[in-house]
Amino acid sequence: MHQSTPPADGSHDHDDRLPARREGTGWRTAAQATAHCLTGCAIGEVLGMVIGTAFALHTGATVALAVVLAFFFGYLLTMRGLLRAGVAFRQAVRVALAADTVSIAVMEVIDNVVMVGVPGAMDAGLSSALFWGALAFSLAVAFVVTLPVNRWMIARGKGHAVAHRHHR
Repeated sequence: MHQSTPPADGSHDHDDRLPARREGTGWRTAAQATAHCLTGCAIGEVLGMVIGTAFALHTGATVALAVVLAFFFGYLLTMRGLLRAGVAFRQAVRVALAADTVSIAVMEVIDNVVMVGVPGAMDAGLSSALFWGALAFSLAVAFVVTLPVNRWMIARGKGHAVAHRHHR
C-alpha cells in the first residue's frame, strides 16, 4: 500500500487515481443556478399567464406564450451577466443557450404540467387566489425538480457551469 508523508509546505498530495471534485458542484451552487433560472422562468411564466388570462386566451395559447417568454427572459438574464463580463454578443448567445436550455426546459415542463393540472387554475381570473396560488406552487415544484438536474449538469461541466466560467 502506498503511503506518503505530507510535504513540508503544508500542502497535501492528491491521489490521481481518484476523480477530482469539480469546484462548485455542490447543492448550494446548484440551488443558486436553479434560482437564477427560476427568476427568468418566473418573469416569463407570470407575464405569459397574466397576458393569456387577461385576454382570455385558450389554455394552449397561454401556456405557449408563457413558455416562449420564460425562455426569452431566462436567456436574457444570463446574457446580461455575460455581456457585463465582457463576452461578445454572439458568444453570449451561444453560452446562454448552452447554459440554460435544459434547465429552462425542465422547469417549464414541470411548471406548466402542474399549473394545468390544478383544477380551475387556468380559468381563474387574475384576482383569484387559486390562480396565484397555483402559479406559485407550480414554480416551487419546478424548482425542486430542476435542482438535482442542475447539480448533475454542473458536476459534469455543463449547464450553468458553462456561463459561470465567463464570470470569473
